[in-house]
Amino acid sequence: MIDIRQALVISLGSIGSAKMRSALTMLGIIIGVAAVVANVSLGTSFNQFFTDELGNLGSNFIIIYSQDVNILYDSELELIRNTPGIEGASAFNQQMAEVTYLSGKRQIDIQGVSADSQKISNLDVEVGNFLTDKDKFVAVLGKDVAEEKFDKRIAVKNYLDITFRRQDGTIITQKFRVKGILIGEDNSFVRGGPDRDATIYIPIATMNDILNVTDYVGFSANTGSSESVREVSAEVDRRLARQLGVSARDLDNDDAKPYRIFNQADITEQLDELADSLTILITIIALVALLVGSIGIMNIMLVTVTERTREIGLLKSLGFTRSDILTLFMLESVIVGVIGGILGTLMGLLGSFLVETYLDIPRVFPVYLIFVGVSISFVVGLVAGIYPASRAARLDPVEALRHE
Repeated sequence: MIDIRQALVISLGSIGSAKMRSALTMLGIIIGVAAVVANVSLGTSFNQFFTDELGNLGSNFIIIYSQDVNILYDSELELIRNTPGIEGASAFNQQMAEVTYLSGKRQIDIQGVSADSQKISNLDVEVGNFLTDKDKFVAVLGKDVAEEKFDKRIAVKNYLDITFRRQDGTIITQKFRVKGILIGEDNSFVRGGPDRDATIYIPIATMNDILNVTDYVGFSANTGSSESVREVSAEVDRRLARQLGVSARDLDNDDAKPYRIFNQADITEQLDELADSLTILITIIALVALLVGSIGIMNIMLVTVTERTREIGLLKSLGFTRSDILTLFMLESVIVGVIGGILGTLMGLLGSFLVETYLDIPRVFPVYLIFVGVSISFVVGLVAGIYPASRAARLDPVEALRHE
């Protein structure tokens, strides 16, 4: 039986004697492993990105949107607040309005909210203070509104005019004092609502008075724990449906309800499924590259067997058994695969790092991917080397020595 160290020396020598051929053989494995490692890493990073983005929307949140006017009132808000598991609830209204600051006029989204919205929606203030329920004509600005929307930056205690349009067409202009400016955030498509950096927040009671309405566009609420979000959301849905006259059999039919309700758990699950589906799809494509790489190893090893027929005959005449020849060629194939896997893993790590940096998403690289990359390449090298190695081991030594 051949010594494993001797087999390694012979195999490495054979690989080194044909450097270009060995490098080209490894190329398919390098590309395939790099693609698998990079895609799985990017999938993990996107999952983390989605989780972070949803966390910025609020902690354990539930959002209810009205499908029409005159649907959601204070009575529905109190019903939600009294639902077991709800920690806080806030009503909101919104309208795109003309905002005047100095000589500049801009169309900006205005949201009427209560003080509870700060905690529910993670509206962190960078300068000044957030709204209280006793405030009237004050406003909290998103960072883009304060710094980029107008020619001159808006500061706390500055005044701006907001022009609203009522449902009957009446135009109302009111002066607001800036009370606070929110911390800027990186917004993305994950946010289902308005861009908070480009929004102005005013007291909900003040906005309803100006618009001469008593209903709300929707409610936001939060629960005590992420584990209870889906259960509490379902209970809120049942109570609202009963309150608004929706029959129990239509509870699962969104078209039959005058409102829409969604929660953090459902959105997280949908985004995870999306990220996983994309990762699986691209990984399948990468596995095709691995298959091509394994075929490349097999072809090169078959060519190697043909080129080294006389060498095989000489080895057998020196006492090397079929098992020894099989070991040599299998080991050579595995070494080519593993080296390609290591290089592919490093390339995948570098590629995912560059993409994550460019897209400005969290850089997450699970350590287990190193073992996955090397293991895949080991298996590919092993499987691809079986047939060429067995063919080499079956060669008749006399015929092999006569081979030209």
